[in-house]
Amino acid sequence: MSNIDENKLHQGEPEIDEITKDRYVGGHEYDGIRELDNKLPRWWVYLFYATIIFAVVYLLGYHVTKWWPLQEDEYAREMSVVADQKKANPEPTVDLATMVPLTAAADLAAGEATYKKICIACHGPQGQGLVGPNFADEYWIHGDSVTNTISIKNLYNVVITGVIEKGMISYKDQLSPVQIQQVLSYILTMQGTNPPNPKAPQGVKYAKIR
Repeated sequence: MSNIDENKLHQGEPEIDEITKDRYVGGHEYDGIRELDNKLPRWWVYLFYATIIFAVVYLLGYHVTKWWPLQEDEYAREMSVVADQKKANPEPTVDLATMVPLTAAADLAAGEATYKKICIACHGPQGQGLVGPNFADEYWIHGDSVTNTISIKNLYNVVITGVIEKGMISYKDQLSPVQIQQVLSYILTMQGTNPPNPKAPQGVKYAKIR
């Protein structure tokens, strides 16, 4: 590199590097290394301009003019739609005080589908009992000892509370009240069916099932 003084044509003019033809940045010299004022690549400059344009459009669109909704607004709007849909199409409910076993073929078919999906692993395909108790015999673990009866209401409470010490979880969040009534109605149809390889009786033999 030529002498620095040779690069100075006039007082105050920038010093130019002979190889790159870039000017030196004044005051940026460390350990004999001087910084050049290199030009940025065109693609980098255009990208920088694009980010500025994007920021301006984003600010105007989301925060000033409200052309587009923010995430919070989108969430509130979607939740409002869901609430309106629930009002227009309310889920069927059941009255536990007056609950009785369902007998319609459609309800029993729905109950059978739920049984095969959830209950079969512990109670067997025919209700003969595996890990869980036998549904086909006359003995029940969770009946009403006061009235000496077993009812669908007793079984409903078992399903929604679970029997944790026996490994049965609560299904109140997995099944709707109607689905629980349907599957319990199907289970009660197993009474007296005498499936093969039944599990030994557990619980109490109640006088009446209702």
